[in-house]
Amino acid sequence: MADLPRISIVTPSFNSVATIAATIQSVLGQDYGNWEQIVVDGGSTDGTVAVLERYPGLVWVSEKDEGHYHAMNKGIARATGDVVVILNADDCFRPGALRKVAEAFRKNPGWDALFGDVVFVDGAGQEIYRRQEAVYDYKVLLYGVDYICHQTLFVRKAAYDRLGGYRHKEFLNSADYEFKLRLGREGCRVGHLPELLVDYRYHAQGQSADLRIIRNMIQEAILIRREHGNPGGWRGSCLRIVFKARRQLQKLRYRRKCDIIPGTWRLKSHLRDKTQFSSNAGLDKL
Repeated sequence: MADLPRISIVTPSFNSVATIAATIQSVLGQDYGNWEQIVVDGGSTDGTVAVLERYPGLVWVSEKDEGHYHAMNKGIARATGDVVVILNADDCFRPGALRKVAEAFRKNPGWDALFGDVVFVDGAGQEIYRRQEAVYDYKVLLYGVDYICHQTLFVRKAAYDRLGGYRHKEFLNSADYEFKLRLGREGCRVGHLPELLVDYRYHAQGQSADLRIIRNMIQEAILIRREHGNPGGWRGSCLRIVFKARRQLQKLRYRRKCDIIPGTWRLKSHLRDKTQFSSNAGLDKL
């Protein structure tokens, strides 16, 4: 363990009593011991705090905040690890995830961050589909599509210290997308670990399956892309086609596979006009 990084797992939470125990258990069940988990709860009133109290080794705080990105920033500031990852209070690490990540950083000391692959699951934990990627490509992110799930994005603490955190006062739903672009713009080396690291839950109590949230994400993403130089309009549409194709070619080259059925189609039946979740930043009132 001496030459492997300490991993800080930051879990933002608000009224997550139905899922947070499974999230914590997925960390405790890892076959890698050099980690800490920091739960930053926004002042839950549904029994979440009682769940947190059951875990004596857990680092946590429960107090009013300005939403999940603010909670993420608070957790990152408190982290003592070499590497930081954000694991939402309704998602879970897959077995062996932390060990695989730690070994990848040891083998690639020049990496500022890495991201892995993800399994989308429903509320019962049943698999919907697997998203398996190839490489980090700033231009694909900017002109094509955001294909990196932040739950699989492990970033060196030094990179957060240099780049800053999530712009929570500007973006309610897409601050993680802006950060992923910032990594590339600032010249960070982002590796890809071709391993399934996280079960990403799409369920009736979560934000990801809420069409109101998705519409707001799209609007925020337009502003973020414009800030990074995406022209939008018909030129942006043409670039989107080109760089979405580039992503599939990268998958064919490095993974010997591509997406015949788009992931958005696979998730479509799991989306809802309005899911049931609590937000201390007003997201549930969109």
